[in-house]
Amino acid sequence: MTRVPEAVLWDMDGTLIDSEKLWDIGLKELAVQLGGELSQQARDSVVGSNMDNTMRVVFTSLGVEPDQAAMDKAAQWLTERTAELFRIDLPWRPGARAVLESLHEHGVPMALVTSTERALTEVALDSIGRHFFTATICGDEVDGRNKPDPAPYLLAADLIGVSAARCVAVEDSPMGMRSAVTAGCTVLVVPAEVPIAPGDGWTVRDSLVGVDAFTLGALGLAESG
Repeated sequence: MTRVPEAVLWDMDGTLIDSEKLWDIGLKELAVQLGGELSQQARDSVVGSNMDNTMRVVFTSLGVEPDQAAMDKAAQWLTERTAELFRIDLPWRPGARAVLESLHEHGVPMALVTSTERALTEVALDSIGRHFFTATICGDEVDGRNKPDPAPYLLAADLIGVSAARCVAVEDSPMGMRSAVTAGCTVLVVPAEVPIAPGDGWTVRDSLVGVDAFTLGALGLAESG
């Protein structure tokens, strides 16, 4: 029997929007300001991460003293720079908007679950569309329990009134995938910047192109079966 999912929980950066490339610009510029160049390994390690962890990784990888005041100043600069880039051009990931529209058309409740802080998420929502989401959870709203902790997904499920075990989560990063799997969601991973192999507890697709509400519903049925 074909059905739609009870609820869908969405990551944002790299999943709905191709914003990781915009983060790349800001991170590279920040590294230059700090007197170095960010390695690919360091960059990959912060995909899907929150701002506090990103700053610690950036400072440590560049050999800069991780002074809290300096990291706070750098984080503020990076947020403002990324907001500028978001306002100029915020491209969709292939197929993402069509999936949102299909789920919305079929009345499926959705939540946005992102490690990005609220101020920058609000800029992104101007392009994505707030009307798609019953709830939005941001990286500065989970008391430090950011991905890969399950707290963001558990909170999102609670806010929309559907247990995490009955939600489909869509992610692109290892951190986000671990968060959603640990929360008990049915997890679809569409890798963007970091390759992820299929595993026990998550399904991998190359793209969201061709995915709709019924595709995600079937995924949930397969996991529960």
